[in-house]
Amino acid sequence: MRLVSLSSGSNGNCIYVGNDHAHILVDAGISGKKTEEGLNSIDLTTKDIDAILITHEHIDHIGGLGVLSRKYGIPIYATRGTFEGIRRTKSLGEMDVSLFHPIEAELPFLVKDLEVDPLKISHDAREPVAYRFYENAKKAAILTDLGTYDRNIVDALQGFDLLFLEANHDINMLQVGSYPYPLKQRILGDKGHLSNEACGRLLSNLLHDGIRYIQLGHLSHENNLPELAYETVKLEVTIGDNPYDGNDFPISVAKRGAVSQVLEC
Repeated sequence: MRLVSLSSGSNGNCIYVGNDHAHILVDAGISGKKTEEGLNSIDLTTKDIDAILITHEHIDHIGGLGVLSRKYGIPIYATRGTFEGIRRTKSLGEMDVSLFHPIEAELPFLVKDLEVDPLKISHDAREPVAYRFYENAKKAAILTDLGTYDRNIVDALQGFDLLFLEANHDINMLQVGSYPYPLKQRILGDKGHLSNEACGRLLSNLLHDGIRYIQLGHLSHENNLPELAYETVKLEVTIGDNPYDGNDFPISVAKRGAVSQVLEC
């Protein structure tokens, strides 16, 4: 199984997950052209995609969905609340509702030989989820756009080989930055986004000797820096209540508007 971020950030999100048989996009927040270019860079085309999984209905996660659905007829999986949000997004244009496949958190389903298990998260959307993927003993997870995490989240992400985790903002940069006060409060709230520090604390609860890769994603362009996210998360791991050091594991940062490295397990 491999995971490749085609784009991750406030301007658009789209992540590929797949193996030799199943090919999935998680979110479609970039243009069809950019999606195709990203897939071409890993020797795939949009025609190879078997399913698009949507985490929630915010435009940076669905901006390219209308074009992809009309051009390629790819099945779309999302919660009923998310589909309602998609239907209300007029900028997507007309979409064939027969492509919609409603899902529920904690109810796994198959895309060919990949098992997908949605996970309920806290975000200011109608019915947002994260996604976990299983191929035999291999496990990967994509967890972004959540304001907080709890014991259920921690328990649900134990023993994973690949982790793609949100490190959205540096708290100080956000607080002194140009965003209006209500937006700052939304981002900092329990239905907003994870800070670098919170990401590091979450990761400290998920580490184990067998983990292969950790990638940090959904970085804010205004309120974060890749180097800052990387160093802060490593520091939180080092000082956290766990037996590990921040340098014990391969940690990388997904690119905001470009294809990132291929992660495999």
